[in-house]
Amino acid sequence: MPTGFLADGERLWQRRVVETRACADILGVARLEFLGYVDSGMMGEPTNEEPGSFWTASVEEAAQRLAEILLDEQADVLTCYDSKGSYGHPDHIQVHRVGLRAAEIAGTQRVFQNTMNRERVTRTMRAIRDSGVSLDFELPDTGGPEDFGTAEADITAAVDVSSYLDYKQAAMRAHASQVSEKSFFLGLPTEFARQIWGTEYFIRDGQGPGITETDLLAGL
Repeated sequence: MPTGFLADGERLWQRRVVETRACADILGVARLEFLGYVDSGMMGEPTNEEPGSFWTASVEEAAQRLAEILLDEQADVLTCYDSKGSYGHPDHIQVHRVGLRAAEIAGTQRVFQNTMNRERVTRTMRAIRDSGVSLDFELPDTGGPEDFGTAEADITAAVDVSSYLDYKQAAMRAHASQVSEKSFFLGLPTEFARQIWGTEYFIRDGQGPGITETDLLAGL
């Protein structure tokens, strides 16, 4: 987070609430709820174990809270993260656990686990490096094949969101305390940003093999 980003007396969690509300407005979210847990920070940080952190929360308790919202909304579809939390963030992993359990409690039949297409990201990163394009930031190290995302063969749904890319990046930009303009998220040239961010990938248990769905709401 940039130095001096917060106002006097302002705490990071307060700013993140404001940013989340701004993001929801951009995306046209009709209802925004906070379950009351504290950000756990990146994996391995002391904040993981702080009282009230989402990482230390009871999955059953958090799932009950989420299930109440699903039932109130009569939700047909729930999206959550994959089992890695895409790249190992503890709160994302907990969203996976809580989401699956909440869907069981509420009887929500369609559960899509959001993930990254590992091969697509790797191919695009290679293309960026080969292009010789000048960037204002270092490309992230994707590490080994098990460090992030999901193998393309294990992904069951791909949703083309390229026509909404401006909204998607504006929503990311709303989280200014977390995402810099000079970052992998916002700083890529348009052609490469479209390759990375123009499709959302999901895993739905019982579907596949391979990508068999392109619309999470089809048939509803």
